[in-house]
Amino acid sequence: MKMLKRILPLVLIVSLVSSCALFKTTEEEPDNYRMPRFTNLEPIDLKVKQIDINSEFTPSFTRPNVEHLFPISIEKTAKVWARDRLKAVDFSSDKIATVVIKDASVTEEVEKAKEMFTKDRIKYRANLDVVIRITDTQSLSKAETEVIAWRELIIPADTDIAEKEQYWNSMVTKLFNEFNAKMDQNIHRYLNAYIENNEHIESFE
Repeated sequence: MKMLKRILPLVLIVSLVSSCALFKTTEEEPDNYRMPRFTNLEPIDLKVKQIDINSEFTPSFTRPNVEHLFPISIEKTAKVWARDRLKAVDFSSDKIATVVIKDASVTEEVEKAKEMFTKDRIKYRANLDVVIRITDTQSLSKAETEVIAWRELIIPADTDIAEKEQYWNSMVTKLFNEFNAKMDQNIHRYLNAYIENNEHIESFE
């Protein structure tokens, strides 16, 4: 096993995932509105005594924010992701893992048509910002990693509500697929000292 030469009191890694979609075909859309789940993946066993899930995001219920209109809540899905993917396995430990949802918003922007006989468009931007922080309650040392992900969707302004909800559902699902892949990578790279049965501990000079 490669030992950690020096444990820093705080490790902060920010990762950014971005994506954009323009007029997606209906073939890409799911049949109904199911919240993304990750129970098909192996949970990440953390050497902590508990995992707390906190949200610092407060929806405004005022445009341009429209996250409250989505059939699938980004904030609730982030909480479900944490419960599906993270598992506390060391109940004698002094360490606590905290999942902090800092942003789970969706904004809406109308793009007016610039040419005659063309339609106005609506651009949606979904934002997700999640921090995973591990704190040793005895030594007060901390380590954390953060993923900031976003996805954009542009559709005709006259799209009916049923089709809009299909687009929104697909948008959230794909946002979380990208987020899950990046956060999994970050945890195994930057928080690997806290993963059960991990054979490699990376040092950061």
